[in-house]
Amino acid sequence: MEEQNIDNQLNIELSEEVAEGTYSNLAIITHSNTEFVVDFIRVMPGVPKARVKSRIVLTPEHAKRFMRALEDNIEKFEAVNGRIKIVDESKTFPLNFGGPTAQA
Repeated sequence: MEEQNIDNQLNIELSEEVAEGTYSNLAIITHSNTEFVVDFIRVMPGVPKARVKSRIVLTPEHAKRFMRALEDNIEKFEAVNGRIKIVDESKTFPLNFGGPTAQA
């Protein structure tokens, strides 16, 4: 039987507000020599303005770890659910999602 070192355990707390999550359908990533900044944005059909809903700042090392973890999770997801299809990335992001323009 393997002993577990209690000193290495991390107690992570998740508030109800954070647990609800924040929907994002656009991410913009910028970086400097010391950090990566990921802005998560929600773009709504027919609305010409969007607001950053969340900003995460990562060290370069942590950004790379995050990328690897995300790749691993995508591989696991696709193994169960099939390949995730991506539309032609050379086209610009449709701000109106192809739907009607909003009117007041």
